[in-house]
Amino acid sequence: MSIKLVRIDDRLIHGQVATTWIKNYGVEQVLIIDDKAKADPMQQSVANFAAPQGVKVIIFGVEQFINIIKKNEIKKATLLLFTNSIDVLKVVDAGLDIPEVNAGGMRFNETRKRVTKAISVTAEEHQAFLDLISKGIHINVQMIPNDQKEDYKTLSYNV
Repeated sequence: MSIKLVRIDDRLIHGQVATTWIKNYGVEQVLIIDDKAKADPMQQSVANFAAPQGVKVIIFGVEQFINIIKKNEIKKATLLLFTNSIDVLKVVDAGLDIPEVNAGGMRFNETRKRVTKAISVTAEEHQAFLDLISKGIHINVQMIPNDQKEDYKTLSYNV
């Protein structure tokens, strides 16, 4: 499997992702796994427009992606892009083997508690992060590659 990076960023593909993460990891394709994005033609159009030239973008619903990875190996250098930790946990529980998740953007709203300026979580999203950690998956919080990686587990003590 050629997964170069698993990232959570609810802004999906934007400047930081397009200019730093994709370039730094030599990504050839971005697989967005998100039910809302899959159902929204406007988001699909924006995601394809925002990706650097030559980088393929494919958007899957969560269950659709789970069914695909059970039958197909990912061969290209790939960025898996999620909007939340709950969907990452679903995919891991379905058999995706990953060592690490980069959490770079989960915006604050009235239903979420702030962990860092870039990461806010609901109780369910926090629990999903803890479940991923209990499976041996390291969760690092890092907005851009030049930022210091911070361990979610140590940041989330007050959530």
